[in-house]
Amino acid sequence: MKMNTKSLKLLISLFLLNSITLYLYFSSHPDYFRRPPPSPTNPHHFRSSFPHHTALVSLSNSNKPWPILPSYLPWSLTPNIGVTSCEAYFGNGFTRSLHLLKPSPEVYRRSGNGGGGGGWFRCFYSRTLRSSICEGGRLRMHPEKIRMSVGGEAVESVIGRREEEELPEFEAGAFDLEVGERSERRGGKLVSEGFLNEYLQKGQISRHTMRELIDSIRLVGANEFECSQWIEEPTLLVTRFEYANLFHTITDWYSAYVSSRVAGLPNRPQVVFVDGHCMTQLEETWKAVFSGLRYAKNFSGPVCFRHAILSPLGYETAMFKGLSENIDCSGSPAHDLWQNPDEKKTARISEFGEMIRAAFALPLQRHHQNPKSGSRSHNILFVRREDYLAHPRHGGKVQSRLSNEQEVFDALKTWSWNHTECKLNLINGLFGHMSMKEQVRAIQDASVIVGAHGAGLTHIVSASPEAEILEIVASEFRRPHFALISQWKGLKYHPIYLGGSHANPTVVIEKLRDILKSLGC
Repeated sequence: MKMNTKSLKLLISLFLLNSITLYLYFSSHPDYFRRPPPSPTNPHHFRSSFPHHTALVSLSNSNKPWPILPSYLPWSLTPNIGVTSCEAYFGNGFTRSLHLLKPSPEVYRRSGNGGGGGGWFRCFYSRTLRSSICEGGRLRMHPEKIRMSVGGEAVESVIGRREEEELPEFEAGAFDLEVGERSERRGGKLVSEGFLNEYLQKGQISRHTMRELIDSIRLVGANEFECSQWIEEPTLLVTRFEYANLFHTITDWYSAYVSSRVAGLPNRPQVVFVDGHCMTQLEETWKAVFSGLRYAKNFSGPVCFRHAILSPLGYETAMFKGLSENIDCSGSPAHDLWQNPDEKKTARISEFGEMIRAAFALPLQRHHQNPKSGSRSHNILFVRREDYLAHPRHGGKVQSRLSNEQEVFDALKTWSWNHTECKLNLINGLFGHMSMKEQVRAIQDASVIVGAHGAGLTHIVSASPEAEILEIVASEFRRPHFALISQWKGLKYHPIYLGGSHANPTVVIEKLRDILKSLGC
């Protein structure tokens, strides 16, 4: 009896602890109270209003939960967001809901399990980005109808393979959706060319693979809809182009993250690469941020998705479009924007950077020592460029952006050792020899991030809010990538413009000395 009483008390204690934990989580994510995730029939509800509709998501979802992010703000999908506002540019502007296929309520009442014509499909369109996020249920993929290499191989095993072999070509019916046997649309296409031209515009992209995928979708009757495998968890279908370049891959990560939030997914989705690219180190982050990773050609036979989300190309994100368009936004703390919304400010890049840090189980609240506290120690991270084999068509040699990089690094090392105002730790950022988690940790621990223009600097999306950026810009590479990310994240950015590719170490040291003075050194 005493043991039963103790067991009951223990169960009650655990229940209370779990309740408190859930309350703290949801109170830090206010939109979970206001906006359940969407469904095919109502963009503001995840479960359909149709009776017995349980087939959209697995009831026992094994996907990773979303972490609590200090910079998180609700993804409200409110239609009154300004077209030129920062919220619209950075993902919350997919406000026009377009229903292309709705499941039949009569079929649902008859089947009771979401089968027999329960396919659905819709898109969310952003006027700002001229792009769509699309999703559907009971979507079937036929890998044998997608012409491309298998993907996921070690780069050394596919040296010389052409890029054309790695990008997908979809036969008609490479994807299909289930409709009722009596549907007038059975046997036809999901979308017209007019729809594609309006909501999935090709733009300046030579091949718009998401557009081509949706163009391949056919509608098939329930009697023909047989699957060799069902994927129960919500799954992102992603096509990558410049998959071995960190800047372009981060635009893909960002697009996938935004798609997950816009679709209102309760947990982090699975990812299926609908491309045939080989394996790269960057897949470490794909696996960390999302719940699982597979290549389309790894499946055999027709595979069916309860809930598939089609992520737009990285080229269609503000991070890429900002290179050619004027996106006049500045980073601001989320709590400030929560209290005082401002169309010219954003916390989305900070939120995304925190997502990457959380995915690697790195602390999110780490702040550098206040100089007034008496402990004055700063990490200066020098992001290096080094040779590495990036992809099958890469010779293993990187183009020099700073011809005397080693000389500059050695000068900084000597100077940092002799610096007396505070302790300086110069970190040799040889990212090619570090895991992705080690790279992100080095970024978040840095007070100052220094480097020549190069993709490795894109990691500053995960930098501490107090970090400062010093970019050494050769005359050939005066591009705004990192000035813009710094601006959108609210980081202080300092460029050193070179006449060629050779930097005077004394000039770099003087610039660093000025930055450190502002930090109290």
